[in-house]
Amino acid sequence: MKIFATSLGCKVNAYEARAITATFLKHGYQLGDLSHFDVALINTCTVTHVASQKSRQLIRKLRRNNPKAIIIVIGCFVINNANTIIKDCGADIIVSNNHYHEIYPLVNEFKKKQKKIIKVDSKATLRKLTKYEELGINQYTESTRAYVKISDGCDNFCSYCIIPLVRGKLRSRDPKQILCEVKTLIKQGYKEVVLTGIDTSSYGKEFKNYHLADLLNDILKNNPRLYRLRLSSIEISQIDDKFLRILKTYPNFANHLHLSLQSGSDTVLKRMNRKYTNKQFLDKVKAIRQVRKDIALTTDVIVGFPNESEKEFKETLSFLKKVKFSQIHAFPFSPREGTAAYLMKDVDIKIKNQRMRQLLKLNQTLKVNYLKQFYGQTLEVLFEEKNVGLTTNYLRVKGHYPANCIKKIRLNKNNVIA
Repeated sequence: MKIFATSLGCKVNAYEARAITATFLKHGYQLGDLSHFDVALINTCTVTHVASQKSRQLIRKLRRNNPKAIIIVIGCFVINNANTIIKDCGADIIVSNNHYHEIYPLVNEFKKKQKKIIKVDSKATLRKLTKYEELGINQYTESTRAYVKISDGCDNFCSYCIIPLVRGKLRSRDPKQILCEVKTLIKQGYKEVVLTGIDTSSYGKEFKNYHLADLLNDILKNNPRLYRLRLSSIEISQIDDKFLRILKTYPNFANHLHLSLQSGSDTVLKRMNRKYTNKQFLDKVKAIRQVRKDIALTTDVIVGFPNESEKEFKETLSFLKKVKFSQIHAFPFSPREGTAAYLMKDVDIKIKNQRMRQLLKLNQTLKVNYLKQFYGQTLEVLFEEKNVGLTTNYLRVKGHYPANCIKKIRLNKNNVIA
């Protein structure tokens, strides 16, 4: 029997798909591919309208490719679309988060009864969940880098975001389990560990006197052999003295932070229910750069948030230039039913597209400006498959080197993938 697993959206989804696949492999399954599988697992995404559409299309494609296979659908898309996924997309088993550990026995049940299975919690039930669902993993297909999930759910309720409704409230993973998994991955030969979660910044909110900075310190202190530790993202609320001390103390903590901004306009941030101002954000950036002068700072920006005026958009452009991000991930606003922003007046699509073009142009300028300061410098690169690797400050570099190889590279225009 062969299992094929795929995921859309965030790194958390990729982690979950791999962890569930590992359970099947333990029971004698082999890894399949898109053209040959007996069981397919699809971890879906619904963060935008496009993500939902892609999830739907992928389920249908896998069903067409193999009409006799067992199709399992999990992830954020299933909460609002369980019946559609069964009737219109041809799925056999649909499972919402907090039931992922049941998937293997559910497949066996389906084999015996040949009856469709829906195990999807309501939004109200999701909000009552308090315990993190343990799904440990110790093997990846990548040769150098592994992801470790540290939390699920979110309590922030940004006005544009549907994730708290489909993932439930914040649930932090037991630090002992995280430390154990990191240690196992290092023994397996992984050089870089990336901590990820739905809201990594709020990790430990339910614990007494143990938060994200404490977890980072424990990982780095207890694993001196770890070549590099990276965070998938962080909110400025967690940039405190403890966190800055970690940046200062541990050179193997990656020289890169993904700081979620979303808008450079205070009035838009207020409508988004983001709990900071531009000044507060900039003050944190200055504090970071006092410790790590050349750190790479990347961010997310939503373009065309409801009622975004031309003035507010220009404030965002100006603020992005002021911070001097090394890269911007820009997304046009996508209304999601059930969120506060869904009821607000959307910006015309032509205006959104025009602003997206401006932002992408600025992103290219900022990327080049950041890169220029490293041309001629020799940097260590951790190479992966296909002769591509990453520097500590998230520069993607190409070169002819074997996988799982750390090499020093003299940076120039030809060996950087812009």
